[in-house]
Amino acid sequence: MPDTLAARQFARRFAVLVAALLAVFCFAPRLAFAVTGARSPPGAATPPAPSASLPGLRVPAPRPTPPDVDRSDGTTASGPVRAQPAHMPFYVATKGQVTIYVLGTLHVGYADDYPASQPFRKPIFGALDASPTLALEISPDDLLDSEEEVSKYGTCREPCLSRALPDALWKKLEARMRGNPAMLADISKSRPWLASMLVETVDTLKAGFQTEFGTETQLQNVYLRPRGRVIGLETLNEQISAFTRLTQAQQREMLAQDLVQTPAENVADVKELHRLWRIGDADALKAWDDAKTEKLARSKQLATQIDNRVVVDRNYRLAARMVAMAAPNKPVFVAIGALHLGGRRGVLALLRRRGFVVEPA
Repeated sequence: MPDTLAARQFARRFAVLVAALLAVFCFAPRLAFAVTGARSPPGAATPPAPSASLPGLRVPAPRPTPPDVDRSDGTTASGPVRAQPAHMPFYVATKGQVTIYVLGTLHVGYADDYPASQPFRKPIFGALDASPTLALEISPDDLLDSEEEVSKYGTCREPCLSRALPDALWKKLEARMRGNPAMLADISKSRPWLASMLVETVDTLKAGFQTEFGTETQLQNVYLRPRGRVIGLETLNEQISAFTRLTQAQQREMLAQDLVQTPAENVADVKELHRLWRIGDADALKAWDDAKTEKLARSKQLATQIDNRVVVDRNYRLAARMVAMAAPNKPVFVAIGALHLGGRRGVLALLRRRGFVVEPA
């Protein structure tokens, strides 16, 4: 019984992490599945900062939501200048009478990415209004099971990570968590793939990102079609299995890559990726991320295998399913992690191979 109770307590602690942890999975090509917080109703109070979710972690105070600023000097008719939303990678794919809108998302963000007066650009709002279906990577209903699934497949009842890692890699992880024994204790009960994500999550939260300002949450807050439906392109089990089916060598490569740079260097990378996402060029995002992976890979062969399993295979599945659900004169609005879009094996290229004309909007 004590072991069972301890396992449940550990699972609950990781459950608190699910929104913060899995929400950042778009920030590296392997961290691609997007599990974000449940839909927040319009006008809901801002959730607390995630600092309490990670033992011993101190994160910067959230950036305040910028007010609309009137910069007119009274001598022109220009009126107030309002804060502008992020451009974001947004594309329209058409084939005859079939239309698929594709938005590249970040699953965490800052308040000023989504100004209260206009959280999205007008073309994005127009596409949402025209679409009877909003398709995310994971459906809101599937999120309800995320705690149990992550705990089941990503954690151990007792410390197990040190036995799964070479001694040098374990010592490197210990050094990274020096001064945060509570966090190290939690990570020690995780599988290598989840440990990798926890390390990356810590650095992402240090950059001040918040899950309530992830694109999926913000989209659902404004998707107000009376008969619209919100669905998932994948099941939670499909996404998690992309990681659980990795070999031990591949999982160790994931963790090793996250420990190559200092936390400050990782934070700088996250901020650069966010900057590129705001600009909205999917191919530029993918090129930057490929270069980063090339730099961090300890084994080029293992890194390629990870990318194929966790990103490329899912790209084919995502493209096939969005095409299958599209119908003439019934547009589908698809919102998936931005790093799934660009590149020669990205979703946009796969749609073009299927005969769609794909243009930025």
